[in-house]
Order: sequence, then structure tokens, then C-alpha cells
Amino acid sequence: MWVITAALLMLLINLAFSIDQSLMLRAARVMGAPAVEGLLAWQKMHNSTAALPESAKINAVNRFFNQRIRFADDFAIWGQNDYWATPLETLNKGAGDCEDYAIAKYFTLLSMGIPPDRLRLTYVRAAMTREGEVQFIPHMVLAYYPQAGKEPVVLDNLVEAIQSASARTDLRPVFSFNSEGLWEQTGSNASSVSLDRLSRWRDLLQRAGSEGFR
Repeated sequence: MWVITAALLMLLINLAFSIDQSLMLRAARVMGAPAVEGLLAWQKMHNSTAALPESAKINAVNRFFNQRIRFADDFAIWGQNDYWATPLETLNKGAGDCEDYAIAKYFTLLSMGIPPDRLRLTYVRAAMTREGEVQFIPHMVLAYYPQAGKEPVVLDNLVEAIQSASARTDLRPVFSFNSEGLWEQTGSNASSVSLDRLSRWRDLLQRAGSEGFR
């Protein structure tokens, strides 16, 4: 069960998202040809799904980023251990880590009109087998709630299929957040991690705003 943490909630920035496509194009041109190419592909996907039901939007966005973006760690891409990229930065590099996939999907779905209270960026421990031993590795996914208060489904770069949270027995949730609040699992030590993550979230929101996500 998730509970709200009031002290951490005050650190979050509330933001109603829309897109300024002309500003996005100017920002992409500054980055270079890969960013422009990625943005044009993103706009084509975005515009073609605008009138579709939410379930179709969820599937289209999940498929777009999972197929277009190559997985790589932050040090290989940015030369630093932990960097949260904007969707445009991720499209420019053509690569990202689990946080970049989840962030890009989150911003895109918000721009398609899905309310922020139906989406949560969720930190989990993901079960992975390494050298014959199961280990739980820090990971981020995007949770989408088809209805408020109901079980979410999980958009993940590790698993192509979108599945219900209960079906993802390989994931152990730690905490989740969006532009409206933060929730942490009772009894976890998530709050010691959250403060550092939220400073990156505030910085990300500012950079994404300068690139057209308003």
C-alpha cells in the first residue's frame, strides 16, 4: 500500500503539461539532425494517435520508445552516473536508461491529454538473474491507472508487453511520483532515496519546459 509523504510532496512542482511544437523544433535544431529526425517521428506518432482511445495511446507510446531507443547506462551516454534526460534529449541520443524510457513515456502521454493522476513514475526493485543468482536491481517503470483507485498496468523497457502490476511478480515497488505528488511504500527506506531523486525531477521539469513541454 502506498502512503503520501507530506514533507516530500512540498518539494514537487505541480505542472499542467501541453506542448509547444515550434519551440520543440527550434530546440531540436540546436541539438542537431538526430534530434530533428527523432522529433519528426515522435510528432508523426503523436498526431496519428491523437483521436484514439487511451488504451491505444498507451500501446503506441510504449512501443514507440521501446523500439526507437537503445538501452545504455548514463555514464556511456552522458559521462555521469545519474542523469535524467528530457524526451528530446533521449530522442537526440537514440539511447537511454530505464529512467529515460519512463520519463519520455510520461511526458508524451501527458501531452496526449492523459491526466497526471493516472500516471506515476515508479521506482522498483526488478528481479534479474546474474551469474545464476536472482538479484533485485533498482529500476524505473511507468504505471498507468485506467481508472482512479484501480490496479495499474506497467509500461517497461525490459518487457515489451504491457501487463497489470499484479502480473509483474518480478517487480517490488519502492516509491512512485508524478507532477502532483509522491507515494512511498510503508516500511521501506524510500524517503532517504527520494530527496536526491526529486532534485533531479525539478531540474528535469525546467529543462523539458525550455524544450516545449509547458
